[in-house]
Amino acid sequence: MKWSLKIATIAGTEVRIHVTFFILLIFVAMEGMSGDHGLSGALDAVLFVSAAFVCVLLHEFGHVFAASGYGIRTPDITLLPIGGVARLERMPTKPSQEFVVAVCGPLVNVAIAAAIYLFLGIGLEMSPEFHFEQSGRFWEKLMAWNLMMVAFNMIPAFPMDGGRVLRAFLAMLMGYGRATRLAATLGQGIALFTALWMLHSGNVSPVLLLIAFFIFMAAGQEAAMVTQREATNGLRVQDAMLTDFHVLPPDATLRDAVDLLLAGSQHDFPMMSEGGAILGMLSRQRLISALTEHGPGHPARDSVKPCEISVTGYMALGEALEQLSASDCPALPVIDAATGRLVGLLTAENAGELMLIKAALKRA
Repeated sequence: MKWSLKIATIAGTEVRIHVTFFILLIFVAMEGMSGDHGLSGALDAVLFVSAAFVCVLLHEFGHVFAASGYGIRTPDITLLPIGGVARLERMPTKPSQEFVVAVCGPLVNVAIAAAIYLFLGIGLEMSPEFHFEQSGRFWEKLMAWNLMMVAFNMIPAFPMDGGRVLRAFLAMLMGYGRATRLAATLGQGIALFTALWMLHSGNVSPVLLLIAFFIFMAAGQEAAMVTQREATNGLRVQDAMLTDFHVLPPDATLRDAVDLLLAGSQHDFPMMSEGGAILGMLSRQRLISALTEHGPGHPARDSVKPCEISVTGYMALGEALEQLSASDCPALPVIDAATGRLVGLLTAENAGELMLIKAALKRA
């Protein structure tokens, strides 16, 4: 995720913090200093928020370790002011596995709250005067925070944990795609209702409004991804890849790339070394930016973006498109598994055209 800083790697998963999280800490410190609390109030507030987000991180690792039991890796976890985001390589398609992965996050928060109660002997006495901004009562507030995380995450608003649990149950009764669309529609409905209710009542919480927007967008993206996976069922990368393409030599200039861009419909150009290795990809956007900054005689290699992901022609098209979506490269190189030779390029545009043709043939 852009604007995030890597702070650690745990069990093969990068832990990253978004820069906006530090803005949150500054805001919290300023709030803690208000009134008569001064510096001690600021330190108390920052300490509690930091501890709360450690609980968020542990929650995400609950998902990570559960997913790893099914052979699913998690490249990174990013902490944001609105919570944590674990980027799993894929979600399990078996309902029972998705149920386990979804509930293991909230179960971590239940375990933390139970540990505070059992080992520290601290109970939770909720009253109208209780609020997280008050100083002191650190462990009681941390217990309340974890219980609140459980209740909030189990709201059946897909793609939150509760929504994924709901999809897992629905998928046992109907198809995976239909279950996803139904759960996503419910999640979008809850997010929209929450946002409209806050605006109507005048009690607008910027954080809740942002979370509602995130849920609405993420639910739509998840439903679209599953629909795409259904549309590409049975298709391979070789069915959609671009086979008539040009490559750039390592000594090419930006002028050479412009000539290729204007001569045809190809927008992204792989650069190959003299030994046939892929050095990276030069996209149209990077080409135009480099032309503006350096001029046509500048070496194109300086503007090439390395592509760490490549696919094979026999890979399932849906899986490859998910990798393309997660990649920063506009096109993925397609490599012959036997020879290691570049045989094609996979772009979202080509895949979209194939699905349009497939839909037209189906209607015909």
